[in-house]
Amino acid sequence: MIRSIFLAASLTVGLVGIAHADGDPAKGEKVFARCKACHNADSDQNKIGPHLSGVVGRKAGSVADFDYSDAMKNSGLTWDEATLTKYLKDPKGVVPNNKMAFTGLKKDDEIANVIAYLKTKS
Repeated sequence: MIRSIFLAASLTVGLVGIAHADGDPAKGEKVFARCKACHNADSDQNKIGPHLSGVVGRKAGSVADFDYSDAMKNSGLTWDEATLTKYLKDPKGVVPNNKMAFTGLKKDDEIANVIAYLKTKS
């Protein structure tokens, strides 16, 4: 009996962790409000930064009508979840000499939520 309770509790904790790792798009939209001055996720119109519509799965530095830094154009990155997670935490550390002035998001849940939001814009 105790073993069954422990197993059920372990599975519940594991599933909660998995759900959290996926992020919450609604919460991510609120965090993305900080990004809206420079980035657009609702259309393919660029601002100070490139649009982020369809960014998940896109090659870095590939929006045709945006003037990227050489560092970004030559980064060889593709914006998958793992790369976005690292980049959003430390943009200058992942792509030194890129143009983005933003220093990054420090909270893992905010990063997961922003990525979940951006995935809805693909």
